[in-house]
Amino acid sequence: MNLQISVIGSGDEATPEAIRLAEQVGRELGKRGATVVTGGLQGVMEAASRGAKEAGGRTIGILPGSDPSEANDYVDIPICTGIGYARNVIVVRSGRAVIAVTGAFGTLSEIAHALGDKIPVIGLNTWSISRNGQRDESMILAKDPVDAVEKALEAARKRNQASSVTGGKR
Repeated sequence: MNLQISVIGSGDEATPEAIRLAEQVGRELGKRGATVVTGGLQGVMEAASRGAKEAGGRTIGILPGSDPSEANDYVDIPICTGIGYARNVIVVRSGRAVIAVTGAFGTLSEIAHALGDKIPVIGLNTWSISRNGQRDESMILAKDPVDAVEKALEAARKRNQASSVTGGKR
């Protein structure tokens, strides 16, 4: 079964380091046959899609607007939502796991949506979360892109196994 993994992170304000990490994440996912789901625009989204395509993988871009030409050049399947940032929920729900690479406030909202929906989130140089002054351990931390991909695929497979046992219910 082909796994879809969402990759989230900064758009236009992505740093060169974030671009490098995201491209490596995309490449590793593509090598392993996973489909990469992103928000379809620039920055981390474009870098992850580029890496996946260079490794022979497939990509989906969940776009904020209504014009498929807004997608970066590495998106195979652009999905136009016309709902702006509200698409963040669709981006994270489309993956069996999420890899957060760096990121700004939009990424933080995606992390929160995923964790709230019990979707595994693997963090790579991204936000840390605390609750009541204590570090929240909900997010799985990765040390590098390969580690992030391995953890995401393992979490996605476990999620699929749990779904098959419960008949698709959480």
